[in-house]
Amino acid sequence: MSADNAQAQQQKIQEFIRLLPLTFELAGLARNQPGSFFNEGQMEARATAIKNAYKAARLVIVDVAK
Repeated sequence: MSADNAQAQQQKIQEFIRLLPLTFELAGLARNQPGSFFNEGQMEARATAIKNAYKAARLVIVDVAK
């Protein structure tokens, strides 16, 4: 059973990687300036934006596939 779980997890990872370009476009996040860093709150906000954009990207792909 663990081999099935590992395979399912690998498929989810591959799906996430394939959707990254669309996800980042939907998130609309600006790139950071070289030499400056995000603080913890900014990183958390950006991570939340990416998570929400990933969900939207998956919905777009499902709608397109119909």
